[in-house]
Amino acid sequence: MFSPSGEFFGTALLVLLGNGVVATVLLAKSKGQGAGWLAITAGWALAVFVSVYCFGSVSGAHINPAVTLGLALAGRFPWDQVAGYMAAQLAGGIFGATLVWLAFLPHWRATGDPAVKLAAFCNAPAIRNVPSNLLCEIIGTFVLVFGVFRIQGASGNPAGSAVFPIDLGALGALPVALLVFSVGVSLGGPTGYAINPARDLGPRIAHALLPVSGKGGSDWGYAWIPVVGPFLGAVLAALFLKTLHPPTP
Repeated sequence: MFSPSGEFFGTALLVLLGNGVVATVLLAKSKGQGAGWLAITAGWALAVFVSVYCFGSVSGAHINPAVTLGLALAGRFPWDQVAGYMAAQLAGGIFGATLVWLAFLPHWRATGDPAVKLAAFCNAPAIRNVPSNLLCEIIGTFVLVFGVFRIQGASGNPAGSAVFPIDLGALGALPVALLVFSVGVSLGGPTGYAINPARDLGPRIAHALLPVSGKGGSDWGYAWIPVVGPFLGAVLAALFLKTLHPPTP
């Protein structure tokens, strides 16, 4: 089941649909402009659902470097596969963001505010406060990764490399989609809940490279927070799991 190509396409689909809903809500003259925060959080949850049922059987559908790291730390994913998965996820994030740019091509010029254009690619905090922004990303990712650990065991089968082993067909992806929806609705307000380094860094790179009409800077001063915060949250989730289920001697 180890397939970096599955992670590339799964993350690309995640970003295409997730950033697509942000672009729909924010960009000028979009038919969905102004639909609001609930539309964005629901869109991201559905993006996770679609990506997982399309690629869960191909690669395990981590679609998130923080999830891959957490699974490896918990002994549920081989370390020799980690770098390949993370590289594929980052590349998938860049590709997915490029597809969003193409899908909304006339709307970039119609949108005047460069910050709004950047928001359709990557995250920015509602109030810029480095310790608080970092802490929010740590907490949100902790909830996500710990939730993934619990979902893994919900089928009663031994936990493996697949993030979603519940044997419900496509509905096996539903628990984590609801988990992402819950994190977004409850904890997404301060930072936009990246909770996924590839989801933020990949599209941020795309924003820097693509000829987006009227774009401003890519806010590289903030870019480390949606990378470091999720990784720290994943580490804490794995450590917490081990305190609940210490390895048998």
